[in-house]
Amino acid sequence: MLQPARWKTLAAWLAVVASLVVLLPSVLPPGSRDALPEWLSAHRLQPGLDLSGGAGLTLKIERSDIEDDRLLAVVNAVGQTLRTARIPYAGLAGSGREVTLRINDAARVEEARTALAEIPGTTVTAAGDGAVKLVVMAESIDLAEGEAAQITLDVVRERVSQVGGVNADVGLSGRDRVVLQVPGYSDPQRLKDILAQRGAFSARLAEAGVSVQQALEEGPPPGTEIVYTMGEPPVGYLVRRSAIFTSRDVVSAEMVLGTDGEGASVVYQLSPDASRRLAEATAANVGRTLALLLDDQILAAFEIAAPVVDGRGEISGDFDAQGGANLAVVLRSGALPASLTVVEERSIEPAFGGASARAALAAVGAAGLAVALFMVFWYGAFGAIAVLALLFNLGLILAILSLTGTPLTLPGIAGMVLTIGIAVDASVLIYERMREEAANGRPLADALATAFSRTFSTMLDSGITTLVAVLVLFFMGSGPTRGFAVTVGIGIFTTLFVTFTLSRWLVWRWVSLRGLTHLPRSVRTGLFASLHLRFMAIRNYTFAASAVAALAVALLVDVGGINLGIDFTGGSLLEVRASQGAADAADIAGRLDEANLGDATVRVGLDPATATVRIPPQGGGENAEQTSALVARGELEAAGYDIRRVEVVGPSVSGDLIWAATVGMAIALAALIGYIWARFEWQFAIGAIVAVAHDLLLTMGLFALTRMEFNIGSIAALLTIVGYSLNDTLVVYDRIRENLRHFRQMPLPLLIDASISQTLSRTVLTAATTLIALAALAIFGGEIIRAFALTMLFGIAVGTFSSIYIAGPVLILFRLRPDRYRLGGSGNPTAKA
Repeated sequence: MLQPARWKTLAAWLAVVASLVVLLPSVLPPGSRDALPEWLSAHRLQPGLDLSGGAGLTLKIERSDIEDDRLLAVVNAVGQTLRTARIPYAGLAGSGREVTLRINDAARVEEARTALAEIPGTTVTAAGDGAVKLVVMAESIDLAEGEAAQITLDVVRERVSQVGGVNADVGLSGRDRVVLQVPGYSDPQRLKDILAQRGAFSARLAEAGVSVQQALEEGPPPGTEIVYTMGEPPVGYLVRRSAIFTSRDVVSAEMVLGTDGEGASVVYQLSPDASRRLAEATAANVGRTLALLLDDQILAAFEIAAPVVDGRGEISGDFDAQGGANLAVVLRSGALPASLTVVEERSIEPAFGGASARAALAAVGAAGLAVALFMVFWYGAFGAIAVLALLFNLGLILAILSLTGTPLTLPGIAGMVLTIGIAVDASVLIYERMREEAANGRPLADALATAFSRTFSTMLDSGITTLVAVLVLFFMGSGPTRGFAVTVGIGIFTTLFVTFTLSRWLVWRWVSLRGLTHLPRSVRTGLFASLHLRFMAIRNYTFAASAVAALAVALLVDVGGINLGIDFTGGSLLEVRASQGAADAADIAGRLDEANLGDATVRVGLDPATATVRIPPQGGGENAEQTSALVARGELEAAGYDIRRVEVVGPSVSGDLIWAATVGMAIALAALIGYIWARFEWQFAIGAIVAVAHDLLLTMGLFALTRMEFNIGSIAALLTIVGYSLNDTLVVYDRIRENLRHFRQMPLPLLIDASISQTLSRTVLTAATTLIALAALAIFGGEIIRAFALTMLFGIAVGTFSSIYIAGPVLILFRLRPDRYRLGGSGNPTAKA
């Protein structure tokens, strides 16, 4: 019976209605949206940075700061513990993860060791001559790092919100990376400025009895240290280590403009308890110098003329209104537990993001329209049902993205375009099997029932193989690439759900209402059924040609290499647009060369006013890459260029991406081959390996030949090509396996030819629809994802070739035995043990 279970149909329609309700806040104008319930309006489809513009930063929490703070805390605890126990000691010092000291009374060494053992997170050992050593355990530092990460998130979120980043998304990646995305924000440099300061603010008394020079020569007295002013030239002060107040005591801070409207100062207010401590300290030290420190540098130093009793202070320095405002933000938000280093930046001007969004929507619209016309032309009313189901499918994907709060990115839209191809492939598989069963004389209803039944396992296999690649991509990728993986992953599930519930019900209703008993003439794909080509007859020639091509590609890659992008090499990339006229590549390169930024590569885009500037890695660590991008930005803005997009990748991120890409590809291939081995005979797994290797190698040859940049998006394209190629191969293999069970005496080459011929219409139509969708993405999708689309176009073409001329001949080469297959007693095909 073709009609699906009623509860499945009801669930499917409820899912469609629910998706439309969820999408209401995203499509209604603001006035109408405000009338919706809060629980509904809270779930809106959020555009990613590449569609809305904004600032994207990845910051590393410096573990060395956490280790230093933990060591200092242990040193202080040791001193406090021994003073409380009245045990005399000397030489208390800390270095790395070790604290050393000497107990003056040898008879009390064991007593001291027992007391110090109570300090958490340390191990204590005692040696001869009263020496005692404490080691800060790695677990203790790990625990402190975890706590610091949570505090860091709160401080970063607070600072960003205070400079206008109200929709900021702040989260952790791993143990020590903070990922910050601020949609619509146009000043990433300000974000970097306020996050570059740890914000450890304190007030300390200066020592008057010992000069700075004497402290430099003889060492500072116990409990003091030498610090310097921020200005030029720096002036040194000898100050106490103990603070009168710290960042925790600041309850408010505001920037105040000077009377001339240019200079600025910051006025702060302390808590009542800190105000009392300050009043007592200043009353007892009138005439001495009080220094205000920020991150171990002196912001201001002044002589105490009278007691400060109101807890109010003012910091006047050499900074403008922007600098004063940033300092006020840092003081209000509190200190970070560790310094933050920007290791990756991907920022886009909001205007450019809007243009990318319009281009992406045009690509999706063009792809959808072209595929819809294609399906209706080949399948008539059945094609129209497939298009309707596709719309439901896309609606479900967007609704899930809205509910989960996953931003819709350009790679995500590329994933939706790919999902169009996956969904159409499902419909083509079903309709082609329907046509084949009807051509064998079965009534249309029975032909459809068989088509849906036989296609499910094929779709499940292809879905799982694609999902494996997507999962690997999600766990190894960055934010935009994860958007692609999430969208495709959701699309796999929604495609299976819609195809075998709504599509099946719509087809059944159409056939029932029209009273159809035979295949309608509007199904035009029968022309492929008459083609009985001897594919395996030329297998030696295709194998030889493929081997020559593979050797040529290997030689090309070995000699010329691959043009690795900044994702894998580090460095900076800026996309600029000339304010007037065309972009001058020679002038841009010359300016950057004069700025000592190395051999920059400048490429003018399809629009002559735009250019992409790539600055090589500077070799000085994370900060050097940020500095080079800042210098380049200043030079190009001064030359009349608008900066549309900035990407900076530091060496730590590029190293992580190389490792993740290598391991991810290996895991994906191993998992895919393992799955095929489990589902089919070992010869099928070998054939899939050879076919995938062929596709990957030729696609890498495309990168080597065209010098197209190979970046993390290229890895996404390669993994998707792997999934598509295996999907295509599995469709052919599934038919070969089915035929092996029915025609055990047929020579294997002829059986493979027949199987390929039976699935040829599906192969051609699926490749055509996917290529149409990707062509729309390449033409209308904009500069950022054009390379991805072109890579996919090439990969799908070679994947279609390999599923016929590589995967099939390998079965003959490894002597697949047809006599191993028989029909199971219940009518279900099973393989012999």
